[in-house]
Amino acid sequence: MNRKLVIGLLAALAAALIGSGWQIASRHGVTTRLGPLELAVLRYGIPALVLLPLLRRTGLFPVGLPRRQLGLLVLGGGLPFGLLVLAGAQWAPAAHMGVFMAGSVPLFTALGARLVHGERISGLRLAGLLLIAGGMAVFGTSSFADAAQTWRGDLLFVLAAMLWAVYTLVFRGSGLTPWQGVAVINAWSLLLLSPLLLIFGAPRLLSAPWTDVAWQALGQGVVAGLLGLVTYMIAIARLGAAHASLSAALVPISTALGAAWLLAEPLGAGTLVASVLVAGGVALASGALGRQARHRQKEGV
Repeated sequence: MNRKLVIGLLAALAAALIGSGWQIASRHGVTTRLGPLELAVLRYGIPALVLLPLLRRTGLFPVGLPRRQLGLLVLGGGLPFGLLVLAGAQWAPAAHMGVFMAGSVPLFTALGARLVHGERISGLRLAGLLLIAGGMAVFGTSSFADAAQTWRGDLLFVLAAMLWAVYTLVFRGSGLTPWQGVAVINAWSLLLLSPLLLIFGAPRLLSAPWTDVAWQALGQGVVAGLLGLVTYMIAIARLGAAHASLSAALVPISTALGAAWLLAEPLGAGTLVASVLVAGGVALASGALGRQARHRQKEGV
């Protein structure tokens, strides 16, 4: 196995684990004395400050990027998305986040690509989307008894996935590099957060135990906000976008297992079955497996 492939695979694995880690950290964060606003400050403030030198070159209004497109990028990948996830984490366990977000993003992305770009959904991609829907149905059925307590969080996770799908579709034609996109989105998110901080403040950042603040600053700002981007960029560079996106298939399973281990969340058979179904569906819906099969067929001709 060549060095380029090994680095790409390790980076893709790291990106998936970081994604799961962020979900688990968010769930843990709202169970401490920190609230969604405090977590949002750490999530967007730290990357915004670190990437400030890049923002000074790019600007808040990147050249050639329409204002409407900029607004959709911030809406789908910035503060509104993050607040939905952090608010949802107050009502639903991390395993719900892994299943509903990882499963809903491909569904909404495929629907948006069909409506906006006219892309056809067939073959393995269609099978993958159906598998995702089946997995989410299994998960919903298995957790029906807890629905009265978790439905608010589940709904917010689905809405967050819808926003992330918008971000995914819009970013394709933005002309921004991943670093530029993250710098601009985090800066605008911090600006949008400022009025909320002026009205409500973030007093828990000062009153909460410093260990909780430090762990969330590390998990939200440094690991998720910066390292998650770097590892995913390396995976794309080494493996290609389609194959790098396969790392998302690991998120439902790793989040469920990690939450059971670190947060003592119950791990039932329904959760495991649903996670496996959604993971397989995400792998098929990414399109990477279909491309690999077509490539092998061409080589065999």
